[in-house]
Amino acid sequence: MRVLITGGLGFVGKFLTRRLLEKGHEVTAVDLPTSAPGNNGLYSYKSADTTRPGKWQDALSDQDAVINLAGAGIFKRWNASYKKLIYDSRILTTKNLVDALPSKPGFVLISTSATGYYGPCGDETLTEDSPNSRNDFLATVCKDWEEQAQKAAQKGARVAIARFGVVLGSSGGALAQMKRPFSFGLGGPLGNGRQWFSWICEDDLAKAMEFILGNSSISGVFNFCAAPVTNRGLAKTLGKVLGRPAILPAPSFAMRLFLGEFAGVLLNGQRAVPHRLLQSGFEFDYQNLEAALLHLLEKKPPM
Repeated sequence: MRVLITGGLGFVGKFLTRRLLEKGHEVTAVDLPTSAPGNNGLYSYKSADTTRPGKWQDALSDQDAVINLAGAGIFKRWNASYKKLIYDSRILTTKNLVDALPSKPGFVLISTSATGYYGPCGDETLTEDSPNSRNDFLATVCKDWEEQAQKAAQKGARVAIARFGVVLGSSGGALAQMKRPFSFGLGGPLGNGRQWFSWICEDDLAKAMEFILGNSSISGVFNFCAAPVTNRGLAKTLGKVLGRPAILPAPSFAMRLFLGEFAGVLLNGQRAVPHRLLQSGFEFDYQNLEAALLHLLEKKPPM
């Protein structure tokens, strides 16, 4: 299968590219101008700002599928200009993708979204049928993002929306940031620790992408997350795997002081479950957080 990946040089994009190439797929990565591997065998790279129409769209004509990962990172303090970048990098890229999609049978668009779609929901268990509240910035971004992607169905594409939980990987991303305070003995829960943490191991993310690409009968929205845990449970498990204490909480007021509005994302969370993936026959390799962390950190289980 020929697959184009927007955001192909990001943390998720690089891992997914490697997995698809290992399975014999052809991959075209599209991302902002940067130093990147040149074209090589089944792999090619196109440098482009996907928020703008351009020559990069021509590459869509001979693809079988698109995986849309493009979007500015959210893990930093937001101001008005950065919130605009978060929004535009997702909505404009998706609009430009859909505008350029070929109208041919069997074409697949897998477009990223996030469990932030649901907004703050406390302890409520969230399936793909749970409503969007539009009661915060990320919920609004996700709603508009998904609406742009769904327009691809008007061109005959099979559309799947992948609502990511926090992606845990071995070479960067959230796990690298979470490990840092533990290495100094300063790890612990965020705020009161009772908020839910929806996560997925990078291996299962790639496996789920392949599952959707290869199953022509499935489409729609999928929560890309394993069994959720509380933030306190996350801290305890990560501390156990690293052999470090996990007792120093990060106070809510301090997080809001230093991170501003973004702190609310970390202090609220969502209890999302992968109902439709499981219903469709997908099998996770890492539903248990400790097993996933041991795998990713290449640690042996404690005796």
